[in-house]
Amino acid sequence: MSGMPRGPFRYGDRVQLTGPKARMHTVTLREGGELHTHHGVLKHEQLIGHPDGSVFENSAGHEYLALRPLLRDFVMSMPRGAAIIYPKDAAAIVSQADIFPGAVVVEAGVGSGALSLSLLRAVGAEGRLISFERRAEFADVAHANIETFFGATPASWEVREGDLAEALPLAVEPGSVDRVVLDMLAPWEVMDAVADALTPGGVVICYVATATQLSRVAEYIRGTGAFTDPEASETMVRGWHVEGLAVRPDHRMVAHTAFLISARRLAPGVVPPEVKRRASKKSFSDEDVEIWTPGAVGDREITDKNLRKRIREAQKGAQGARVASGRAGGAEASDASEAPERDA
Repeated sequence: MSGMPRGPFRYGDRVQLTGPKARMHTVTLREGGELHTHHGVLKHEQLIGHPDGSVFENSAGHEYLALRPLLRDFVMSMPRGAAIIYPKDAAAIVSQADIFPGAVVVEAGVGSGALSLSLLRAVGAEGRLISFERRAEFADVAHANIETFFGATPASWEVREGDLAEALPLAVEPGSVDRVVLDMLAPWEVMDAVADALTPGGVVICYVATATQLSRVAEYIRGTGAFTDPEASETMVRGWHVEGLAVRPDHRMVAHTAFLISARRLAPGVVPPEVKRRASKKSFSDEDVEIWTPGAVGDREITDKNLRKRIREAQKGAQGARVASGRAGGAEASDASEAPERDA
């Protein structure tokens, strides 16, 4: 399983072209393809046979740096059916949950496949990732994005449609899952099923957007008596401008996107040691619960028309990957060559 092709550029590869004023274009190399901008024309055939990190001139003499996209680049430019988990949070999830090669990992929901890419890399060919998604349309986008990145659908990946609380007991044996990653509005609703599926010492980690969600999932985890005391955090990334003695933080940063909260599964029947805390407001009312509804937390619905467009874009990328890996026939390759380029 490889998501980063090596060797010289070939038709079907996705390439980032960085030109004048650091403007970046992401294209899929195809026979007869051209990148048209107001700075001139760059033919795709100029790149074929050259290594990553090469520089090419277009028809107007402007130079473009050509590089295959890194995972973070691909995630930020790929077609989306649902909002994605940002690379900074995906990296934190892999680290905090200690997702290792050979692990059995459950993910819900799959969304557009952004986190799935990081999880598949982490578990490796010997591991197993089972992704649950309620909406078939989102699963279609994720399938195409993952095939585009890896060049094929990894054998270690399985997607199941349906509600996790009902489908998880049918998909795995009790105590057989090493890690569970939950990206959903109300993770406390599936926590009992997660506790049954996790092996003793296994990790559950939840990605939640608001402080009220964070509070409720923490209290629910404590109330089960099946986990260690949960730990919560958020990740912020601030870039820096470094040029000679001009060293300063960037004016913009990727700040709060979501909270991560994790806990470890205790052995069955074990009573966790009591954690002494100061008095706090642990109770909540029906009015408080209303704050956690999709509309209140800004859960945006994508239109069917827009979602169909995203699916087509993702499938075109997957077809290009099949061409690059030599798995497509002549007719399929011809279709891929007509796919429009998309700026990232």
